[in-house]
Amino acid sequence: MPNGYSLSTEDLSVDYSDGKAAQLLPDTIGKGHSIFIGLEQGLNFIETDYSMRRDMSLLSRMEGAEAHLVVTLGLQGNSRFCPRSGEAVDFREGYTTITCFGSSLGARRYRGGDTVHQLRFSLDRDFLLRYFDDRSVDSLFNHTCLKILSHRPISSFAHSAAQQLVEVETLAKMRRMFLQGQALTILAAELAPLFEGDSSKSGKQHYQDALIAQKAKAILEREFRQPPTVAELARRVGTNQLKLKQLFHDFHNNTPYGVLLEIRMKTAYRMLESKPCHIAVVADFVGYRHASNFSSAFQRFFGISPRRVGRPVR
Repeated sequence: MPNGYSLSTEDLSVDYSDGKAAQLLPDTIGKGHSIFIGLEQGLNFIETDYSMRRDMSLLSRMEGAEAHLVVTLGLQGNSRFCPRSGEAVDFREGYTTITCFGSSLGARRYRGGDTVHQLRFSLDRDFLLRYFDDRSVDSLFNHTCLKILSHRPISSFAHSAAQQLVEVETLAKMRRMFLQGQALTILAAELAPLFEGDSSKSGKQHYQDALIAQKAKAILEREFRQPPTVAELARRVGTNQLKLKQLFHDFHNNTPYGVLLEIRMKTAYRMLESKPCHIAVVADFVGYRHASNFSSAFQRFFGISPRRVGRPVR
């Protein structure tokens, strides 16, 4: 990623209001902000939403700081953090990246023309000790410089909570409570592999597995109307059926059929919600030959009849 225009976080103007601090991007570089909110002791939330006009390197410095775990969800766009020492970190759309660092000096790089939307949660050791034992927590903080602990597709649970976090409007006095609840949901989903021994895989193999799982899900998202069989899907992503099912369990917390069902049902819900539609038309669009089978599946998935969503035409 190019170096582009360079400035420091200290150069950004800051707006303080409603218990949050917002760093504003200069108009000459782009539009957007990073919002900082302290949710509770040892847990901070940062939302970055940038629309870049030009390449930018944003320099940041943290010295003498206690080591923190940082969980970053890439909702849209990509960026890269290049520290003076340690590994460069790529924050990619659709992935959760977990890092550990104490003092750091480096540059976060953005590409002109991109829109970048990321959610970041900073956790200290004491916060994690409220939920996990000392040995597990200490193993994560056993690094002298920035370290990548995990890089995997965002889980379906975390993605759903993240969408609600950024989209749902709440009363101002309830906002912090809502943010804290969604943050804990996200962290429970995304930290689980670190405390379940899944991170014992080599980084290279783990990354390759993540790519296979993400590629397979992308195929289902594109071809949900006429999806491939599990055997065909496995062949197309370069693995076998058993391995593919395991990867879906590891990275999507679901089966291939379960992911396909979720894609179809959510697509149907959006159609029904956006405008009046015949149930049979929606059923056909998402790959069901019979409207009755679609209605039954929809009822089981959402707990309501499709006729109760919007005002479908009869």
